Amino acid sequence: MNLPLRIARRYFFSKRKTQFINLIAIISMLVVAVGTAALIIALSVFNGLEDVVRGLHHTFHPDLQITAKAGKSFEVTEAFRAKIKAIKEIRYISEIIEDNAVLNYRDEQMVITMKGVSTNFREQSYLDTAIVEGDFKLEKGLQNFAVLGRGVQIKMGISTRNQIDQMQFWYPKRTRKVNLSSTNPEKNFTRKGILPTGVFSLEQHYDEKYVFVPLRFAEQLLEYGNKRTAIEVRVSANQISTVQARLREVLGKGFLVRTSDEQNVALLRAIQIEKFFMYLTLSFILGVASFNIFFALMMLVIEKQQDIAVLQSIGATGKVIGQIFFIEGAIIAFIGAFIGLFVGTAVCVLQQMYGFVEMGAATMVVSAYPVKLQASDFFYTALTIFIITFLASFLPAWKASKIVVKDYL
Repeated sequence: MNLPLRIARRYFFSKRKTQFINLIAIISMLVVAVGTAALIIALSVFNGLEDVVRGLHHTFHPDLQITAKAGKSFEVTEAFRAKIKAIKEIRYISEIIEDNAVLNYRDEQMVITMKGVSTNFREQSYLDTAIVEGDFKLEKGLQNFAVLGRGVQIKMGISTRNQIDQMQFWYPKRTRKVNLSSTNPEKNFTRKGILPTGVFSLEQHYDEKYVFVPLRFAEQLLEYGNKRTAIEVRVSANQISTVQARLREVLGKGFLVRTSDEQNVALLRAIQIEKFFMYLTLSFILGVASFNIFFALMMLVIEKQQDIAVLQSIGATGKVIGQIFFIEGAIIAFIGAFIGLFVGTAVCVLQQMYGFVEMGAATMVVSAYPVKLQASDFFYTALTIFIITFLASFLPAWKASKIVVKDYL
C-alpha cells in the first residue's frame, strides 16, 4: 500500500480533534449515497417505462412498415408484391388501408381511425393478446366484422352481443364532387354497415380511436381499388435491420421502411430526453453535495497543517501531500457511492420481484412502476461521481501541497 493511501485511510478512520469535521464527512458520505441511489433508481424507472412503451407499440405496430414517402397511398401490384416476397427472411406481409372515417351507432357519432387489414393480419400481429371481449375475427365467408378499441366502445355504447344494430361507417365519396348546397348532404358520403365482434384494450391512444375492419370492407368504403396506405411486414427473429436494408434497396427512394421504434420515434425520444434531464438534475444535486466534501477537506487541511509540516520535513513532496487529501476526498465519495449503488440496485431488484411501489391507477397498463437495470447507467453514475470528486478534492489537495514547512517548525 503506498504512503498517500495509507495516511488518507488513517485520517478517515481515526478520530479528529474537531468532531465537527467528522460530522461533515459522514453527512457528505450519506448525501452522496442518497444521491447515487436516487440516480440509479430514477434511470432504471425510465428504462422500464421505455421498455413498456416499446412492448405496447410492438403489439400494435409491425416489425417493419412500408409507406409512401410522398402522398397518403400507393399502388400495389403483383410485381410490387413479388419484390417484397422475394426476401426470404420475411414471414408475413399484410396490406393496410388506414384513414379517418365517421362512425355512427344508434344515436351516437364520432370520428375514428379505420384500419382495414388483410386476412393474414392476425398471424403477423400480436394484437389478439389485447382482446378483452369477444374475438379477433374480421371475416366469416362473405360476412364482415369489426374489432374496436375499448375507448370507442365506451363512448359509442357498442355491445358485441348485439348482432342486430350495425356500426355505420361514413366516408366522403371520391367519384363525385361534394355538393355543399345539397338538401341531402348524406348523398356526399359512402356508407357501409358492419357488426362488432371483438374489443381490444391496449393503450388510451389506440383504444379511443382505432377500429379494425377487413381490407375488402375498407377498400369498398374508401374506393381505394388496388391502392394501399401501408404494407406491414413481420420478419424472422434478429433479421429486422437486414430486411429493412433489403427493402429500401428493392423499393427505392419513393418509399419509407420504418421499424417499430422509428414509427414511434417522437414518444421514445421524449422519454429519453426526460431521462437525460432527470440525470442532469440528480447530478446537480450530487454536485451540491460535493460542497460538503470540499469543506470537510479544507477544514481537515487546516487541522493537519502540523502533520503536513512533519511529513515534508522527512522528505514528502508537495505532490505526495496533495495526493493524501485527494484520496481522502475519494474515500468519502466512493464509500458513499458504493452504499448508494448497493441500495439503489437492491430497491430496483425488489421492485422487479414484488412491485411494492404501484402506479396508483387501475387503468394503467402495468400495476407497478417498471424498472430495468442497465450497465450504462452504472457507468455514467460512476463517471459523474468521479468528476464531482475530482472537482471537490482538487482545491483542498492543491492547498495542502503548497504548505511551507518552516511556518510550522
